[in-house]
Amino acid sequence: MQSRTDLVEDLMGRFPSVPREAVIKEDLLRGGLAFDDSALSDNEGGDVKPKSYFIFSFDHRTLPELGTAALRRPPEEIVLTGGPYELRRTVVSVRTNPDSPYRVKADADGRLKLYLEDREIAEVGLPPMPEYYRHTLENGKQVMEVAPTIQWGYLIYLTAYRLCQYFGATEECQYCDINHNYRQNKAAGRPYTAVKPVDEVLEALAIIDKYDTARTSTAYTLTGGSITRKVDGLAEADFYGRYAQAIEERFPGRWIGKVVAQALPREDVQRFKDYGIQIYHPNYEVWDKYLFERYCPGKERYVGREEWHRRILESAEVFGPRNVIPNFVAGIEMAAPFGFTSISEAIDSTAEGLQYFMSRGITPRFTTWCPEPTTPLGKMNPAGAPLEYHVRLLQTYRAVMEANGLSSPPGYGPPGPGNAVFSVSSFMDTLEPNPIP
Repeated sequence: MQSRTDLVEDLMGRFPSVPREAVIKEDLLRGGLAFDDSALSDNEGGDVKPKSYFIFSFDHRTLPELGTAALRRPPEEIVLTGGPYELRRTVVSVRTNPDSPYRVKADADGRLKLYLEDREIAEVGLPPMPEYYRHTLENGKQVMEVAPTIQWGYLIYLTAYRLCQYFGATEECQYCDINHNYRQNKAAGRPYTAVKPVDEVLEALAIIDKYDTARTSTAYTLTGGSITRKVDGLAEADFYGRYAQAIEERFPGRWIGKVVAQALPREDVQRFKDYGIQIYHPNYEVWDKYLFERYCPGKERYVGREEWHRRILESAEVFGPRNVIPNFVAGIEMAAPFGFTSISEAIDSTAEGLQYFMSRGITPRFTTWCPEPTTPLGKMNPAGAPLEYHVRLLQTYRAVMEANGLSSPPGYGPPGPGNAVFSVSSFMDTLEPNPIP
């Protein structure tokens, strides 16, 4: 059997066009990493920004199974540099897995390093606790609870509704743990509001605006679970849209406004635009028809794959193709019981979807699948998709983008190895840096 080190170095050698930083980052995202106690934060009172569990768990174990890492939280993200692979600055979202061959621990001099199979491979930087996290709302709620920031402070993540109305085995997306993540955080006694009041969101944003003097926060994402009925008496477009309207009235032009929602009818999409949203993410999750029907049963039942795609294309007429950026979950193409067993077939299927959208000027992006243990696909596929699939996807993604004359999508920060801050996949690390004006 290959060691993980042998696998990583073999893929670096076979796919030299994919930055080595991206190979390691994808391996960390798909399989997680472990932390020594010395690398864990002191939560809200420490000097490190702790993991906020902003929408999904993004862990390979439940909170009760994480032990110390549940009580003393790991950092939201880490940044890797140097080491034997001479890594350029690489921001990685933290996905905790106590059994991972990757471990963050202090060396003999007390400096944090990343080890792979007990071999030091990178220096580790931790995100500093931002000043705005040290302040609370008038009601005592933490800014981290209401408006956490990710991507090294670039993005404010506003999960306005922390549940999903696609519920149960016949409706929930088979890879998604949004409902379980809500339940486990509530069970742990953490403050975790199901529906965030608009006035609390505005108050949290005012604190960020006041103390983020470097203007690191550049965009916000409005999102949450799908709404098939109503929340607070509102359907999906108006429920999420009311936050955008309030934010843009209070802080006009301060941040790039983005919304992740279902693929909605044109009149609803237009309302998002009218409310002040600039970028729309109607995520299509997985391209293959057979897999979409089985792994996204609620979306198939309520909307249907063909109608979902039609609405994505129609939304480009409202926002412009460049500002419609649907996400897919990279890796579930190969998830048992129904996924592809061949890496080449999985890549070909995903490339077909990329070409479908990119040939129309729409640039999808992707999140690297984390097989959370409470989801059906996570239980059946605890190792996720093969690392080679993720490496080849990065190569294919860039090739299809370049063939269609597209560049990195807006609202994701700078592209290129050493520059990217997008932390839940490596697609931005793999793209060419923007030319200097």
